Amino acid sequence: MIAIDHVTKRFGERLALDEVTFEIGGGRLTGFVGANGAGKTTTMRVILGLLRPDSGGVTLDGRAVTPGDRRRFGYMPEERGLYPKMKVAEQIEYLGRLRGLTKVAAAGATAELLARLELDARANDTVESLSLGNQQRAQIAAALVHDPEVLILDEPFSGLDPLAVDAVVGVLQERAARGVPVLFSSHQLELVERLCDDLVIISAGTIRAAGAAERLRTDNSTPAWELLTGEDSGWLRAEPGVLVREFGAGWALFEADEATAQRILRSAVGRGSVVSFTRSRPSLAQIFTEVVK
Repeated sequence: MIAIDHVTKRFGERLALDEVTFEIGGGRLTGFVGANGAGKTTTMRVILGLLRPDSGGVTLDGRAVTPGDRRRFGYMPEERGLYPKMKVAEQIEYLGRLRGLTKVAAAGATAELLARLELDARANDTVESLSLGNQQRAQIAAALVHDPEVLILDEPFSGLDPLAVDAVVGVLQERAARGVPVLFSSHQLELVERLCDDLVIISAGTIRAAGAAERLRTDNSTPAWELLTGEDSGWLRAEPGVLVREFGAGWALFEADEATAQRILRSAVGRGSVVSFTRSRPSLAQIFTEVVK
């Protein structure tokens, strides 16, 4: 587990990170979301040792992270950093060797990754000849080639088509299943919502919410319910303890506590057929909007 503990970082007069604290659990996919300039990349660079915090620190399994530990980290920056005129496989193998792999091990890991990321057909093409999406896949392979013990990825899905996203997701899920802590930032909130076990929301250098995705849904939303019946739903507006958000022919979305919701369900059954009655789950976009107000 990686723990970021009360990390503060200033650039001159600008406070970039303010007492940032959260955890990246082993074997869990953690989504890191926030607006541009919120502090995501600065936080990642502190974790990787590329920036020194003014206060606070980073620990790995309860101890301070060392340079040796960071050699076993995998990092994909938002800016592409591969050599444009090198061939793809040659580039990934070279980076694997820099991370301590033997020539044979680097070649084997490269071949496996390029196949897994559906980039093997372009192994002997130069990086600069690839589409932006394929360059992104190559960048991800570079972060993974040495089989890192921690993965930090800055916007890994940027520029990828849906098939490429699925290929990358599969690789990240495999790594998490092996116990690797995985942190990635993304502006694609629907994708983060679908993939992540944990979420961290940052705004103006401050963590606004962090923890298990399901817990954040509960903690940052008012209980709401969807009722679909064969009858008109207008009667709900007169019910005590009920705030109707939306309604239409036989359908309503309303806020109420658990006991009131069950009373409404009993009333609906007594009035006619009930097609469905479910608790409404807030989207990540809704949670994000709520906590950064």
